[in-house]
Amino acid sequence: MEPEKKSSNEALVGLVIIIIILIIGGIYIWMSNQKASREKEVRLNNITAQNSVDLNALEADVKATDVNTGVDASTLN
Repeated sequence: MEPEKKSSNEALVGLVIIIIILIIGGIYIWMSNQKASREKEVRLNNITAQNSVDLNALEADVKATDVNTGVDASTLN
């Protein structure tokens, strides 16, 4: 009895299925990376806007602070 020979069509179908799975996986990873990049950009913009507000508040505090101590620096040793 001779062993059953597989046709080349079965190998081709298997190869096509593997290629399709790889393509779908690549598209999934690519799309998830794009989504993560957009979310990171939004968070960065929010942080930058919040930092700007905080820096403006600090600058206003510094301008409002009285730094006159009544001491003449040129008389100190």
